Amino acid sequence: MKTLAHKVDDFGGVSIKLDDGALDYEKFTLRLANSIEVWKTSDYKLVWLRISLGQSELIPVVARLGFVFHHAENDYVLMVCRLTKEAFIPKYSTHYVGAGGVVIDDDGMLLVVAEQRGRSGRSRSYKLPGGHLDDAEHIQQGVIREVFEETGVTTKFLSLVCFRHQHNYRYGKSDIYFVCRLRPITHDINKQDDEIAECLWMPIEKYLTSDSVGEFNKVVVRASIHNEGLTPRSIKDYKDPEFVEILL
Repeated sequence: MKTLAHKVDDFGGVSIKLDDGALDYEKFTLRLANSIEVWKTSDYKLVWLRISLGQSELIPVVARLGFVFHHAENDYVLMVCRLTKEAFIPKYSTHYVGAGGVVIDDDGMLLVVAEQRGRSGRSRSYKLPGGHLDDAEHIQQGVIREVFEETGVTTKFLSLVCFRHQHNYRYGKSDIYFVCRLRPITHDINKQDDEIAECLWMPIEKYLTSDSVGEFNKVVVRASIHNEGLTPRSIKDYKDPEFVEILL
């Protein structure tokens, strides 16, 4: 019996290719069990199996053959089976990545927001606009987009000032949050009503002395004033013929 159609990676892993159409589960199970035995004798270390949402009935079947969950997305689950006890299984994403903008105009006014959530019985707290990056989005693009979505203010990226690394965030993952210095191109505010309770331009000194501002936000605003930060440069990546943005 032939092994299932597969690809071999550089780390001794075998990835099984499944068609999206109808599948004979009984026949597939027999071929998978046979393939695993063959791959064990070929010094392979792992077997990867991507199962689409429409083929989810396969999950308990392959679990009985030693497969465990690696990660899941909206339309698939990726499962993996160790062929040797010492085989290393790389972890899936462990971090969220976000960016916030320190937007200061020529008059020393700082763009700040107060969020809708967490307001019940508590005084309003002012913070910097920002949020999580989208997939395949650079920091520069993401922070400009987030600031615009929350405030309606168009900005230009100047530099990366600092970042915060926090653990035990959403779903137990860690979070890296980049703080960026931006220059406002427009000033008119059009806040995102469903997320933002208030958005305004505030004098920097008032922000730095306000009891309604957390210490983290005060520290990063001071840093953005006294630190030029890292600026974007374009270089040619050794793996990609296109130019990529880095911060130096």
